Amino acid sequence: MAGSMDRDELVFVPLGGAGEIGMNLNLYGYGGKWLMVDLGVSFGEEGMPMIDVVMPDPAWIEERRKDLVGLVVTHGHEDHLGAIHYLWPRLRCPVYATPFAAALLKGKLHEAGLASAVPVQVVELGGRFTVGPFDIEMVSLTHSMPEPNALAIRTPAGTVLHTGDWKFDPDPLVGLPADTETLRRLGREGVLALVGDSTNVFTKGHSGSEADVRASLIELIGRYRGKIAVSCFATNVARLESIAIAAETHGRHVALAGRSLRRIDKAARELGYLTGIAPFLDDHDAGYLPDDKVLYICTGSQGEPRAALSRIAADDHPHVTLGEGDVVIFSSRIIPGNEKAIFRLQNQLVRLGIEVVTEKDEFVHVSGHPARDELEEMYQLVRPGIAIPVHGETRHIHEHVALAEACQVPQALAIENGAMVRLAPGPAAVVDRVPTGKLGLDGSGGETTRLIRLDGEILRNRRRMVFNGSAVVTVVMDRAGRMVGDPQLTALGLLDAEHEAEEHAAVVDAVRDAVGELPQKARQDNAVVKETARRAVRRTLKDMLGHKPVTDVHLVRV
Repeated sequence: MAGSMDRDELVFVPLGGAGEIGMNLNLYGYGGKWLMVDLGVSFGEEGMPMIDVVMPDPAWIEERRKDLVGLVVTHGHEDHLGAIHYLWPRLRCPVYATPFAAALLKGKLHEAGLASAVPVQVVELGGRFTVGPFDIEMVSLTHSMPEPNALAIRTPAGTVLHTGDWKFDPDPLVGLPADTETLRRLGREGVLALVGDSTNVFTKGHSGSEADVRASLIELIGRYRGKIAVSCFATNVARLESIAIAAETHGRHVALAGRSLRRIDKAARELGYLTGIAPFLDDHDAGYLPDDKVLYICTGSQGEPRAALSRIAADDHPHVTLGEGDVVIFSSRIIPGNEKAIFRLQNQLVRLGIEVVTEKDEFVHVSGHPARDELEEMYQLVRPGIAIPVHGETRHIHEHVALAEACQVPQALAIENGAMVRLAPGPAAVVDRVPTGKLGLDGSGGETTRLIRLDGEILRNRRRMVFNGSAVVTVVMDRAGRMVGDPQLTALGLLDAEHEAEEHAAVVDAVRDAVGELPQKARQDNAVVKETARRAVRRTLKDMLGHKPVTDVHLVRV
């Protein structure tokens, strides 16, 4: 059977997040049982009409869910936990997370009506627990949000260190520094394999410290006298704190614009973060302050169309307006694939007379992922026998393999989603491939939301309609096969019936002629009539316009 394993084998299977950045879904198998690590989302892309959120298709593990013993969340970013409230009903397993990620997840589950259904087990920082045949130890690292964890996954076949997202920040400002002593201890105990972050493998040196960004923001914000808006990743609590401190230094009050920011603020304060930071204002109340006394923190650094900053740029926000003399600071990086949306947003802001400041202009952001020196330090601490790079596109994966080999790791494998990697016993190898896929979130939310396969008929037809238009023709016939009146044609995205009447009539004539030329017996066969009409429409529009539209035929018998 495809994807089967021997009970004494330890295997790794990524269904998302290997060969791509985002929507992580990782599986470890041992003793006939499976452990899932992370279940996240990504952004929709061009070529995915009406799809804003994408996630891995869990169908393969769903078929084996009776052997799925648990889902462990490394941290609270959307690309690691954002799919749980959509996909958990297909999996129905316990979920384990440290307090901050658990708080964010519980908020999502509450909104989805699943709060009482999903068993979320809160694991303390540095905690150790058992799930089926897997003995798991949480190892605290640093990242661009609180409580990122590597997982030391112990089995009788060996120990795997799954790094999650991480960096070595000597001064993270919020949360503890990376637990390098535990990493060193694991290295002494023996690590069979390291499955690790590849995002910044091309970046030389170190990723930089949040403390340095704070100092830069304090200086930068002091330069301006108009209204200031800062957009950053909502989950970066240290950055929120830095912005608040920079604002306070210059006598400004901070208001939050965006629901996800308010959600993060609530979770952070409940768990003891942001202590000493004054409560943030509502964006409505901040509107009464003088321009030089207010600073807005806004969602939308990636150009998301419904986020606060996009609404401000479109002059469509109910409470926040910016214009000449104001500044917007993008304290974030551009996630690959979002370039067009971000540049479009920045151009809108500039048209309003707003100054735009990005990481290319000032030191306003550091990455949450390890640069090359940090990757090398991790390998020196852990000394794994095998390196399996993930969380990167193909070019990142292959570069990470070369770096691991340069660090004297005995084996390094470049893999993509669907590879079943046997980690033990014997040399590491891809021993099988399992089916993978992607699901898109379709709809406006609530009961109107559904998940559709990105390689399925719905999206395939949607793409064809975007690029080739659609045509619907209605043919009315009597029982004897005689046509009653002319066919009625609607050619959306193809013909303007008012200004291209001649072309419109040519398509109608082609349908009438094609159906009329059928033998009488064939004209009494609904399937034959519909296919004949469909071909006539497509052929005529292809000859006329060069497009093959999605075509539907309504046949009415009277």
